[in-house]
Amino acid sequence: MNVIGYARVSAHDQHLDNQLAALRTAGATKVFSEKESGTKTDRKELAKAIGALQEGDVLLVCKIDRLARSTRDFLNTLDTVAQAGAGFKSLGEPAIDTTSASPYAKLLVTVLAAFAELERTMILNRCAEGRKRARANGTVFGRKHSLTRFQQIEALRRRERGERLRDIAKSYGVSHSTISRLGGSSDECL
Repeated sequence: MNVIGYARVSAHDQHLDNQLAALRTAGATKVFSEKESGTKTDRKELAKAIGALQEGDVLLVCKIDRLARSTRDFLNTLDTVAQAGAGFKSLGEPAIDTTSASPYAKLLVTVLAAFAELERTMILNRCAEGRKRARANGTVFGRKHSLTRFQQIEALRRRERGERLRDIAKSYGVSHSTISRLGGSSDECL
């Protein structure tokens, strides 16, 4: 029996170190890891981890939300693991252990997956509400404009006088595309 570990973080500025150490300490002989969103179902390293499973092996994760973000995705993944003749365990939720023959363990797996999905939905709702409140309070989201309003007006005046887009752009330290998006004729000479 081999224990195959799977670790995942969502953002590239997050670190896998704690998960990797926990999986190895728990006996994982091989660990697959990646930096991908949990909402993405076709994760390459997860596919490799599942593909490495053989009869009697165990797929081990630190928490079930590292494996899936929805109940459907979690249960589909568990089904794929079971079809390989392997089991599944979560370090963060020790009751989630499909290597146990207990029907209660199977019930608990389904219930906890539903709670994980509920938690994710609640987080998304709170984030959406926060963004809505921030907009109502005047917060502007997205990238800041490359040019101030004054610079935009001045750049448009320079375009109207026939100055080349590249020359205008160079003076402001932006691309000629930025200047061309300001308005006016798009077929001017660069």
